[in-house]
Amino acid sequence: MKMAHTCVRVKDLEASVAFYQKAFGFEESRRRDFPEAKFTLVYLTLPGDGYELELTYNYDHEAYDLGNGYGHIAIATEDVAALHKKHQEAGFEVTDLKGLPGVPPSYYFIIDPDGYKVEVIRAD
Repeated sequence: MKMAHTCVRVKDLEASVAFYQKAFGFEESRRRDFPEAKFTLVYLTLPGDGYELELTYNYDHEAYDLGNGYGHIAIATEDVAALHKKHQEAGFEVTDLKGLPGVPPSYYFIIDPDGYKVEVIRAD
């Protein structure tokens, strides 16, 4: 077995696709439209990684209540500080660089157009 994908529901499909492409370099691997059922699925992958982020767009749906059960997805990078700076300069909503107690800064969060948190962590 292996992990297949993570799904997040989005209000503005094209804004969400653009965010993940611009912020992280995700590529659209496939798109499935179901107009009769009023939804579209877009699957995004990072280059060299088969794991997919599924963006689900339900036509004419109001913004989703994220509730208090959702945590975040995480994306690893070799240079957290450089990506943090790039995200700040691009105008994305990001937190300060943080570290666990006794550990140098090694992560931060960036917020996508729907308010989902994406943790950016240092690759081990």
